[in-house]
Amino acid sequence: MKIYQVDAFTDRVFAGNPAAVVPLREWPDDDRLLAIAGENNLSETAFFVEGGDGAADFHLRWFTPRVEVPLCGHATLASAHVLFEHMGFERDTIRFSTARSGELVATRDGESVRLDFPACGHESMEVGTPLVRALGRQPAEVYRSGKNLLCVYDNKREVLEIEPDAGGIESLDALGVIATAPGTRHDFVSRYFAPGAGVPEDPVTGSAHCSLAPYWGQRLGKKRLTAHQVSRRGGEMICELAGERVHLIGRAVTYLEGELRIEEDA
Repeated sequence: MKIYQVDAFTDRVFAGNPAAVVPLREWPDDDRLLAIAGENNLSETAFFVEGGDGAADFHLRWFTPRVEVPLCGHATLASAHVLFEHMGFERDTIRFSTARSGELVATRDGESVRLDFPACGHESMEVGTPLVRALGRQPAEVYRSGKNLLCVYDNKREVLEIEPDAGGIESLDALGVIATAPGTRHDFVSRYFAPGAGVPEDPVTGSAHCSLAPYWGQRLGKKRLTAHQVSRRGGEMICELAGERVHLIGRAVTYLEGELRIEEDA
């Protein structure tokens, strides 16, 4: 099996979010997929097989080192990058079929790739003590957005200074926690923590922006927003609101191209 490692939502290596991409001829069992993702030890490994049914070009799945996830932005971007740049996909649009997020579309956009993802709404909730303890500082607002908690702070410095308690976050009733605030050079900044899924802090999280873009679009009265995820590696993207969809626009670069050697009975 071929394997690629791609830095997503960046235009240079050693930045953005690294994802492994493994093209497959057919699906092995889930234990094998999870074992490969665990061995890669990146926040996400994407696997895809050719569609074959005319409904989509490829069927796509994503795994952290611990679990399969319902949606992943940076590994979808990485998969599209591999298909466009390394596997000779000739059309400008790739249709991915996914079991948990429906059809996702990736389109060439100059030197970037535009991802068409479902938007995720948010419902206000009380700021609980366990959440404050887990993040080490109290947010101004908290929302439940899909399987995540969305915590809004007053300024970028507060988000940068969060020192999360991984055990505390893992004990919360959520897949992960998004921390966000207004930006200085960007419309908003964010960080994302999901230790329960094997990702203590994700460098750049496309799926989180399906929640962030609708929130900030409503708050700022804008349809097109610039975003900066202020992790140690950092990454940037443009978010565009399109009704019930969010378009995430970003670049990607290949770091590694190789081959997996796995015995059939391993």
